[in-house]
Amino acid sequence: MLAVMLLISIVLGLIPLAGIAWVVVSGTMTTVDGLFEILIMLSLSAVFFLNAFWELRGKNKPAGPSKPGSPSDEG
Repeated sequence: MLAVMLLISIVLGLIPLAGIAWVVVSGTMTTVDGLFEILIMLSLSAVFFLNAFWELRGKNKPAGPSKPGSPSDEG
C-alpha cells in the first residue's frame, strides 16, 4: 500500500512540472498569468514530492518508541 501511495505522489508531482515546461515552451512565462501558473504548479509539485519524501523517510524508521527508558518500555 505504501509503494502505491509513493508512486501516486511521484506521478502527481511530475505532472505540474510538465505543465511548467509547457508554459515555458508556449512563451507565456513572461505574462502575469504565466508567472502565477508557474507558482501554483511549483507549489503543487512541492506538496506531492514532500509527501513522497515523508513516505520514504517513514519507511526506513524502526517502529516503536524512539526514546530509551520511556514509560512504555518499563513493565
